[in-house]
Amino acid sequence: MKITQDTVVTMHYKVVNAQGQVLDKAQEPTSYLHGGYDNTLPKIEEALEGQDVGFSITLKLAAADAFGERDESLVQTIPKTEFPPGVKVGGQLRGRTPDGRDQVFNVVKIKGDKVILDANHPWAGLNLSMTLKVLDVRAASADEVTHRHAHGDHGHHH
Repeated sequence: MKITQDTVVTMHYKVVNAQGQVLDKAQEPTSYLHGGYDNTLPKIEEALEGQDVGFSITLKLAAADAFGERDESLVQTIPKTEFPPGVKVGGQLRGRTPDGRDQVFNVVKIKGDKVILDANHPWAGLNLSMTLKVLDVRAASADEVTHRHAHGDHGHHH
């Protein structure tokens, strides 16, 4: 079966930065619903469209095509007193951006009585290489299309 609109693609991936450092490597296969559902990067969907099981590719992605450019307006410094005890670097918090959108913030630094939060993706601003290997392609179920994501062993669980 070819990868087309409303197919579920199962693959292995590896993400490497411009210096050749491995940032992430799938330990288990991962699945996504193909066809513009925002389940993966558009350049990945573009590269996999029309391909079949066994297809493998290494994509070179500019930051803008990967996780975007860094946006320094998404970095905030908040008094430590506004956080519960135990706030640690590497933690994540849900909050709102200055324009009121829900956002996940990463705690990137604690400096004295201040906590520095960053809502940029950790890989924002990085040019990346992504190696993909397609392991399986199947037709999506009606539920998967309605829910806009893959279900099952390597997809989303409800």
